[in-house]
Amino acid sequence: MTHAETLPLAASRLTAVLFGLSGCLVDFGARAGQQASPLPEHAEATPGALDSLRSLQRQQVPCAWLDELPAALTQSLSATLPTWIKPAQYSATTIPWPAPNACWQALMALNVESLDGCVLVSGDPRLLQSGLNAGLWTIGLASCGSLCGLAPVEWQALGQKERELLRGKATMQLFALGVHSVIDHLGELDTCLADINLRRLKGEKP
Repeated sequence: MTHAETLPLAASRLTAVLFGLSGCLVDFGARAGQQASPLPEHAEATPGALDSLRSLQRQQVPCAWLDELPAALTQSLSATLPTWIKPAQYSATTIPWPAPNACWQALMALNVESLDGCVLVSGDPRLLQSGLNAGLWTIGLASCGSLCGLAPVEWQALGQKERELLRGKATMQLFALGVHSVIDHLGELDTCLADINLRRLKGEKP
C-alpha cells in the first residue's frame, strides 16, 4: 500500500482548485492587460498548465478560473483551455480583489460545501490576497506571473543568473504576502498539491 493510499479520505483529495487566468493558466508574464487587444502568444497555455488541468480532471477535482480583465479579453485568452474549466461568474468590479467575494462565489458555483481542501493558484498578488482573505490554501507562481512580468521570449533570453535573481525576488514577495507555497510554474503543481495534502493530514490549516 502506498503512502497516498493510507491517507484518510478527507485528506487524500482536494475539494476544489481555483486558478488565475492571466499570468497563471495563460499569458506568461501577465501582459495581456497592458495592451488594447491580446496577442496570440497571450493565449498560449503556460508551462505545465494543460497537464495540471488534465491531472485534476482525472482526480475529479472541480476547477474554475478567475480574472479581472474584461470578458471579451478573457474569452480570447481562455480559448486554448479545455472547455470543462469554466470562468467564475463574478464581476471583479463589483467588489474587487483583494476582497474574498470572488473566490467564495467561484466555489459556490462549483457546488463546494466546505472551504477545507480548497486551493487558489495564481501569480497575481492581489488575487492571492483575495484567496488568503477567503480562507483558502494559496500557491503563488514566481516566474510566469506579474511580478516578473516578462514575455516567454524575454524570459528565455535571460541568462540563468538573471532568471534566478528575478525568480528569487518574486518568491520573497509572494512569501511576504503570506502564501502557503511558491512554485516556478504549473509544471510543479502536482508535487505542490501533494505537499499541501500532507500538511492537511498533519492538521495544518490555511
